[in-house]
Amino acid sequence: MDFEAGEILYVKKPLHWTSFDVVNRIRRVLCRQLDKKKLKVGHAGTLDPLASGVMILCTGKATKQIEALQYGVKEYVATLELGATTPSFDLEHPVDARYPTAHITRELVDEKLGAFMGEIWQVPPVYSAVKVGGKRAFDYARKGEEVELKAKLLVIDELEVLHFEPPVLQLRIVCSKGTYIRALARDIGIALDSGAHLTALERTRVGDITLHECWEIDELLEKIQTNNI
Repeated sequence: MDFEAGEILYVKKPLHWTSFDVVNRIRRVLCRQLDKKKLKVGHAGTLDPLASGVMILCTGKATKQIEALQYGVKEYVATLELGATTPSFDLEHPVDARYPTAHITRELVDEKLGAFMGEIWQVPPVYSAVKVGGKRAFDYARKGEEVELKAKLLVIDELEVLHFEPPVLQLRIVCSKGTYIRALARDIGIALDSGAHLTALERTRVGDITLHECWEIDELLEKIQTNNI
């Protein structure tokens, strides 16, 4: 492989790693192996530290393709806990409120999920990298400052219940670029006259690339270090 001319790598982001951790680790090993001080490495689509799954990395001149690659349809498997919310809508923060769930049936879930199909408007989470006034939204949130985020138009192509055993609801979601699954969890909780937050999230596909086509990080690094890729 010619990493300077440009390569596209498909990797599985481990849980608790940031997207930058993945890019930085691979860049560092590539620079050492190629005996270079610098090498362009970027990714097409950020995943939160508490999410795992498909990440597309581009090196060298292939980084010019990142913007186009970001528009690939995404597929996720998301696990929600109903009846409880957190400030970040995931496990980054502790539960801040609890709500009733006894009224939530599978029939109600199916009914309410229908409203999230197709084009929808979604307000991003306050704990996100969305820029407001030149600063990231999470900078305001961490200081306890209120900030108003504008709703964005996005598309949910598929929304399938994989498992439902209250308070656990697991969904398969196929959606457009820019969808915040944490915000979707928040909105589903509200639609069910309750609350909800993410307890697990895995991105299983980006465009045509699935998890089965992705390298484990350690395996990829070993291949690079032994020139066996």
